Formats: sequence, C-alpha cells, structure tokens
Amino acid sequence: MTVKNKYVKHAHISEAKFRQIILLFSEDLSATQISHLTKISRPTVNKYLTAIRLRILELSMIQSALLVGQIEVDESYFGARRVRGKRGRGARGKTIVFGLLKRGNEVYTEIVPDCKSATLQRIIKGKTSVDSVIHSDGWRGYNGLVDFGYKKHFRVHHGKNEFARGNAHINGIESFWGYAKNRLVKFKGMDKSMFNLHLKECEFRFNNRKQDIYKVLLGMFRKESLKL
Repeated sequence: MTVKNKYVKHAHISEAKFRQIILLFSEDLSATQISHLTKISRPTVNKYLTAIRLRILELSMIQSALLVGQIEVDESYFGARRVRGKRGRGARGKTIVFGLLKRGNEVYTEIVPDCKSATLQRIIKGKTSVDSVIHSDGWRGYNGLVDFGYKKHFRVHHGKNEFARGNAHINGIESFWGYAKNRLVKFKGMDKSMFNLHLKECEFRFNNRKQDIYKVLLGMFRKESLKL
C-alpha cells in the first residue's frame, strides 16, 4: 500500500518518516542507528539509503561544468591491506581512485583501472579547463600535460621528501583522501559493488560541507521525487 509522499514515488512510508531518514542520513548515522531511531526495519532503511546514494551518484555524473582554477590531482588506493612487497601504485587487490580538487571548492572522484598517463590525462582533459593551474606529484602519468594545452603544471616530488614548494602542493586532495578513508572505515565488509556509491557520497558530503545537507537533500527530492 502506497502513501502520499511528495518526496518519494510509490512510497510506503509517510513524508514525516522520510524526512526523519534524511535528517539522520545527513548526520551520517548508520543504517542500524537509523532503523533503531525511526522504528523502520533495517531492510527498508537500506532500500531508502541505497536509493538516496544512487541519486547522489546520478547527479555527480551529469555535472558538466569544467573545474577552473588551482586544481590538485592525485590517485589513492582503497580496500584490502597492502600486500607485503607491493607498495604505492603497484599495490595489489585495491581499488584505484583518481581525484581532482579545485582548491577551496569541490572535488571530483572516479574509479580507474590503472594509473597510466592515457587514463589520468583523459579525465583531466574532460574535467578541467586548459586555463587551470594543475598541481600534481612527480608520477610519470602526468607527463605531457603541457602538450595538451595546460601551460601551468607544477609538481612536488614526494620520493625526494618534497611535499610543498611555495604554492605547489597537493595537500587539499590528500586531505580529502584522509577524510574519505576515515569515513569508510565504519562500513566494514562493504560489498565491492557498493564502493562507488559510498565514494560518491563522500564526494557529495565534502562538496556540500558548507551547506545544510538535510536541506540540500530535501530540495533535491522536491525537484525530482526519489524512485525506489
């Protein structure tokens, strides 16, 4: 039996209950905690949380505006503990994520199959304006950006214990990686197929860190109802 709910199509819970789920989700509570506080079954809560995360993912995919300004780029590795003898970009069994961060503004993340120059440069060219200033580490995958029109590309060489040279650093994107990894620790035993939803949720929370996420989400679902 469906009930009237302007935020959700074919809803089986009231608007008040849905707003309560959104409020607790915006406060970053777990599904178990939300179920306990709302008195809604855990499977139903999970169904709504997955639908919310799918909408967040959809919105991240349709954002078309190029990042312009001071852009930091970097890759990070998520997942199982490092295998002994396999370090850095050769770490086995991990999910590779590439990120671009516009200083003081927003971040964009994407799961990638490798860290080859063709892979990383395709994303940089697709997500940033050539008028931007690119900051990276010394990884060879970033070689040749100047040839694609990026006239300003500054690097720091972590292998030489260099982490900043004046305004040249990637501290912002590295800070985001720390935030994302600390947040995802609580999702122990996460199904790998769900990783991208949780990654994009981290991105969404970071990009809306100066906003009231509860109001942002409600506005999102007023504009277009959630589909279960």
